[in-house]
Amino acid sequence: MSGSTSFWQRHQRRIAPWFFLAPGAFMFAVYVILPIFQSMWISLYDWDGIGEKTFIGIANYVELFDDDAFYTSLKNNVIWLVLYMLAVPAGLFVALFLNQTVFGIRLVKSLFFFPFVLSQVVVGLVFAWFYDPSFGLLAQVFEAFGLKPIAVLADEDYVTYGIIAAGLWPQIAYCMILYLTGLNNISPEQIEAGRLDGAKGLRMLWHVVLPQLRPATFIAVVVTVIGALRSFDLVSIMTDGGPYGSSRVLAYYMYEQALSEYGFRMGYGAAIAVVLFAIMMVYITLFLVRMFSEERGAR
Repeated sequence: MSGSTSFWQRHQRRIAPWFFLAPGAFMFAVYVILPIFQSMWISLYDWDGIGEKTFIGIANYVELFDDDAFYTSLKNNVIWLVLYMLAVPAGLFVALFLNQTVFGIRLVKSLFFFPFVLSQVVVGLVFAWFYDPSFGLLAQVFEAFGLKPIAVLADEDYVTYGIIAAGLWPQIAYCMILYLTGLNNISPEQIEAGRLDGAKGLRMLWHVVLPQLRPATFIAVVVTVIGALRSFDLVSIMTDGGPYGSSRVLAYYMYEQALSEYGFRMGYGAAIAVVLFAIMMVYITLFLVRMFSEERGAR
């Protein structure tokens, strides 16, 4: 008994954190890690989700890379990824603007924060009404300038950009919150040292402020990338993948194939999910490698 007690006393600092981490690690393994491997396994089968599975190897992936709808979804995801990254600098700009001590700034902050607390369903409906060519606000703006209204959500050339604009509204608010938190934790000593060295304006921002905002930037980029690649709800609410499948993204196409009345092809849907996961991991890994290399160079 005394031996076990002495062992606990010797290793308490090392062992105790694992007791706190264990429940979260268990849930993460069961609900995140395990489903990833299950998806990889299911992608090797032809399965409707109910009957017997038939092993077909990589046939789902071979079919996938000959599927025009897959390439349309992949192209739209790339557009989402590129344009969604605008949320990071936009969120930083708004945070810098709101990081002031002036009368009424709290009310202004709450107005900028408001989109983040809205459900994506509400955001989708609001923008669907905004884009409506009959009574929407955008149509009224066009008519005020003597222009013909554009049916954004019914035009194959504009629909993806219209949905992305709807998604950027709450995403910019989220990045703004991250940067506001980071700005509140900036060392005033470094700011004062920068001023003594003659840094101000953009030089102060680039050389003093942004290096201290790297943790916030890391979280903002990772969350924005994940949000862009897993985009589903806005597509489902605003267009249901239309018109003619032109606004599909990989997550929505996966749902169509695996779970909707058009498919019930669980194996094919799992193959799409695996490809989406691979793209996400490659992008995040490249960003992590770049960030760590910059930190090593700074040291």
